[in-house]
Amino acid sequence: MTDTPPILILAVDDEILVLDLIASSLEDGGYSVLQASDAEEAFQTLEHRSADLGGLVTDVNLGRSRYSGWDIGRRARELRPDMPIVYVTGDSAQDWPSKGVPHSVVVMKPFAPAELVVAIASLRKVG
Repeated sequence: MTDTPPILILAVDDEILVLDLIASSLEDGGYSVLQASDAEEAFQTLEHRSADLGGLVTDVNLGRSRYSGWDIGRRARELRPDMPIVYVTGDSAQDWPSKGVPHSVVVMKPFAPAELVVAIASLRKVG
């Protein structure tokens, strides 16, 4: 009997403590996690690993970066049109209808760790 490897999720946040919380929440939910602390690292990971990824969880506001989580979500969908995407934000939820990709979810900060797991799982069921 072979074990199914855990689903790989890319987590993106410029705040390291929040990134660690996102990653540990997803890992506790049974996922494997790649972490990116800025948009450029996220884009690079998407370019090289998009075929391996089972989802993306990204903060919307990435500090000093010229790119946002909205941009990362759009690039992820260009590479993988079926990729589940969860946006995490403290203040940009109102922009989601115009800037977020279709069939994505917004989770507001502060969030309960289980919210991320439920959000990814629900998108994976729909997709």
